[in-house]
Amino acid sequence: MSVTTPHPITLPADDLELVGELTRMLQQPSATLRGPDGSEVVLPVEVHDVLVQVLEAMQRGQAIMVAPVATRLTTSQAAELLGISRPTLVKLLENHEIPFEKTTRHRRVRLDDVLAYRDRRRVERRSVLDEMTRQAVEDGLYDDSAADYADALKAARKDGAGA
Repeated sequence: MSVTTPHPITLPADDLELVGELTRMLQQPSATLRGPDGSEVVLPVEVHDVLVQVLEAMQRGQAIMVAPVATRLTTSQAAELLGISRPTLVKLLENHEIPFEKTTRHRRVRLDDVLAYRDRRRVERRSVLDEMTRQAVEDGLYDDSAADYADALKAARKDGAGA
């Protein structure tokens, strides 16, 4: 995804071996950062945790973006982040599904509100799909047993957990 925000998106590192080495180093409860002048500082827990999350995402081949939660996006940026058209996003805003601010004639959407909406929709979609599949199994529309369905659903959730 190439959302143009004040906070650039970083693609996964090409050198996964180095990323793995860094990840192993950060498995320790604390890490020290050495500056170019040789000075050292122990990373605060919060910074350590962010670095661990960044490296884990890169190991999974995911792009990352570190941005303050209060970052404000244009409607185009928010729509691209959600993978929908701008007019569809505007309808969501006007229907009060995502909060927004209007500065002059332009709408601005907080990044945390967009991410919260995305997470709510993901949970809703999973719930609806689970119910539809459960009903189809009950109605005998699948040859697999309920246990087979449960195993497949568990595997699909495990595969999709990073998405």
